[in-house]
Amino acid sequence: MSCRWGTELWDQFDNLEKHTHWGIEFVERYTKFVKERSEIEIGYAKQIRNLSKKYQPKKNSREEDEYKYTSCRAFLMTLNELNDYAGQHEVIAENLTTHIICELTRYIQELKAERKSHFHDGRRAQQHIENSWKQLESSKRRFERDCKEADRAQQYFDKIDADINVTKADVEKARQQAQLKHQVAEDSKNEYLTYLQKFNKEQNEHYYSLIPHIFQKIQEMEEKRIEKVGESMKTYAEVNRKVLPIVSKCLDGMTNAAASIEPTMVVESFKSGFEPPGDVEVEDYSLSMRRTVSESSYLNSRGEGKPSRSNSRGKLWPFKRNKLMSLLASPRQPPPPPPTSPSPGAMPNGPQSPQQPKEPLSHRLNEFMTSKHKMQCLRSLTRGGSGPEDCSHLPPEQRRKKLQAKITDINKELQKEVDQRDALTKMKDVYIKNPHMGDPNSVDPRLEEIGQNIDKLELDSRKYEAWLLEVETRLAEKSDPHRRQSGLYDSNATTPVNNNCAPVNRESPDGSYTEDHSTEHHLKSRSTVFDDDFDDEDPLPTIGTCKSLYPFEGQNEGTISMAEGELLYVIEEDKGDGWTRVRRNEDEEGYVPTSYIKVFFDTNAKGAMTYI
Repeated sequence: MSCRWGTELWDQFDNLEKHTHWGIEFVERYTKFVKERSEIEIGYAKQIRNLSKKYQPKKNSREEDEYKYTSCRAFLMTLNELNDYAGQHEVIAENLTTHIICELTRYIQELKAERKSHFHDGRRAQQHIENSWKQLESSKRRFERDCKEADRAQQYFDKIDADINVTKADVEKARQQAQLKHQVAEDSKNEYLTYLQKFNKEQNEHYYSLIPHIFQKIQEMEEKRIEKVGESMKTYAEVNRKVLPIVSKCLDGMTNAAASIEPTMVVESFKSGFEPPGDVEVEDYSLSMRRTVSESSYLNSRGEGKPSRSNSRGKLWPFKRNKLMSLLASPRQPPPPPPTSPSPGAMPNGPQSPQQPKEPLSHRLNEFMTSKHKMQCLRSLTRGGSGPEDCSHLPPEQRRKKLQAKITDINKELQKEVDQRDALTKMKDVYIKNPHMGDPNSVDPRLEEIGQNIDKLELDSRKYEAWLLEVETRLAEKSDPHRRQSGLYDSNATTPVNNNCAPVNRESPDGSYTEDHSTEHHLKSRSTVFDDDFDDEDPLPTIGTCKSLYPFEGQNEGTISMAEGELLYVIEEDKGDGWTRVRRNEDEEGYVPTSYIKVFFDTNAKGAMTYI
């Protein structure tokens, strides 16, 4: 049901003026509310961003290493999502300011001006009708006064006319005076009727035309104001609703980050790839110690303990020019650390100790804690030092992860270079088609440089992939006990299966040397075949001599035993792997730990060449 203010509220001009003034004040108050809400959103977003920034990992700090764990990465993802969440509150504040505060501020100014104009017209119409009413009242009072004076003049004339004592002139004079008063009263009556007619007409126009028209404009203005407030409130809700999908995505991102947490990252972070040490063998102290440092006793012990070596051909290591044979001959495990004190068996005339294939566990632990070399290795693994380019200083599992990370970085750089090359190629084509845009030859130096970078990155990628394949092959062999026990050579092939062609020995978790005899018989069984092929090779020249500081039992293929104080010939110096190649006589040569000997190089000798 629609109501028209002009007909229903024709007499409520003052109340309408008060109501419209209150309406403007309400719009101003709502605008102030939205403005304060916008300021709250900006402040909240700022605090959220500061909180997210506060807990972000600092560059070049220890916290960056912690983010290799899934829980820390999930927390970082939560901080990033929280930063986006704060951005949505900034969007709310910006939209509130743009679509509501600015619009309502401008509308309030227009509303005030329009209201002032309408009520000014209304007051002017009210003033006009009041003036007409005043004129009507004035003519009415004048007509009343003239009628009373005419009536008194008529009564005076009648009185004089009835009096016989009054002269005729006085009667005539009274009659003329009465007629004059009647004429004035008649004129006043006509004027009054004219003003009355005029007032009725203006009054009818005022209440049925002017005021309804003005009030109708005021009604439209007020309805527009109410609609504007309703639209602003709807916009207020829509501004908050629009960010809900993105806020929901932020919350989903936090949930997904929490779901990505895996408790197995500790294993992946610290797994070395080494196998646990084997069982500790019995230490029998009941046997008498007959070992001496003489060469005859040492050779006897060699003959008793390793008959297979004495029966083999004289030259165990003739592979000088073949890469495969050189790798096969060189021990690939780190050499054992030197003992902290001289062996009792090395003392002259002292009691001889039985040969122990493995040191007691207590001795190995003491040796590990007191060995400076191994403590440095452990610290280097803990610090994550730079090491060689192929990361061979790291445990197998850590080396694999490191190589994979480097391959990923190289591929990213390679993709960047390829994208730059494609972009420059397109630019050169544009220059060729449009010479006025640039010289096509100016792009060639950069293209050549990028091509060289791509070649280098591809070479590095293949290099690291080869190293990674080598590590994965070793890890696969270690993880497959049946394959490791079956030997290193394929039964149907004549060449070794292992890429490194080295005996697979077991290393303890701390990196110490622990020999594994599970594959030694395979190498021994193949050694005679290789010796037959290289029987006519000349022996390597000697480059110096050495003196053993500690006894060493070369129980692994490729090593040679030595007694403390024994003198040997050096035929190949240490290449950085901790092993030195020595010769006892024409038929016996092999590798010994460099830390177990003291080397005296011959300055005139050229030295042995290592063929790679």
